[in-house]
Amino acid sequence: MTNYTGIQGQNILIVSSDPANPVEGQIWYNTTSNLLKGYQNVVVAAAWASGGNMGTARYELTGGGTQTAAIGAGGYLPGLSPFAGATNTETYDGTSWSPVANMNQGKHEAGMFAGTQTAALIAGGYAGASNLNASESWNGSSWTNTPNLNTARRGTFRGMGTQTAAVCIGGTVTAVSAAVESWNGSSWTSVTSLPTATRQGASSGTQTAGLIFGGARPSVTGASLTYNGSTWTAVNSLNTARNGLAGSNGPQGTQTAALAFGGTTGAVTGATESWDGTNWTTSPATLATPRSSAGGAGGSTAALMFGGAIAPGPRTAATEEWTGPSTTLQTKTITVS
Repeated sequence: MTNYTGIQGQNILIVSSDPANPVEGQIWYNTTSNLLKGYQNVVVAAAWASGGNMGTARYELTGGGTQTAAIGAGGYLPGLSPFAGATNTETYDGTSWSPVANMNQGKHEAGMFAGTQTAALIAGGYAGASNLNASESWNGSSWTNTPNLNTARRGTFRGMGTQTAAVCIGGTVTAVSAAVESWNGSSWTSVTSLPTATRQGASSGTQTAGLIFGGARPSVTGASLTYNGSTWTAVNSLNTARNGLAGSNGPQGTQTAALAFGGTTGAVTGATESWDGTNWTTSPATLATPRSSAGGAGGSTAALMFGGAIAPGPRTAATEEWTGPSTTLQTKTITVS
């Protein structure tokens, strides 16, 4: 006969009310409800959800900040003369957009935009059929002209760095450019160029620990590279090559945790991918409104996309909020048969 007395197990707690602070894997019997219960991890899927619309629909704008404290500026608006850019600036509080002080110079296809809702930097862009080298800083209430880029350009990678330590990468000069410039809070300095000239990509992280992804060379690419402040290193590419995309922005995203969304492959896409420091993973959650040339803000777990172009239709004011996958502990009733 089998002897079970030596088998070790875990006693099931018998209680009249559920434990106040159970731990994962804990099981108990509730004598009040006559139910066997347990506490387990439950995965909540990633999703895009509608946010408040921008006050002014536009595309080729740029932005930064977080999902609940974002800023969007510039872009191309109806009624502007050909090639002119908008000065419009709006801020987002997690629910609605509000107009704030305009930029000093109108621009679209603006260059890099780094920082937060209250301390940001914008550089380059396009206006009046000319590339711009102007840069401006934002203090939460007004824009101030700052020293110019060394090379006027538009369509650079957006988002790497802060207001006082940023990087302006690639873009278009007379052709696609590989030029890179570093900002120290008072001046721009030319630094190590990209291995391959690229425009209209997205970036994440800081001046000394950054990541760039996507863009056009001039055809669309999914290439990704890391940057350590002096050297560019190729890493695994996006699963969907595209340009005009947005992503986790500046210090809200990192070199090892980033998000890429939207853009165009030749047709606009709502594809969303997350970066874990080694690989890009395509999310089953896609934008409700596929678009390119939109503003982006936030990090890999909580991001924001706003404005943009819906080909072949018009520009949009739509905003969507990204919530990444998460795991929560929940009490579950265990069925015993």
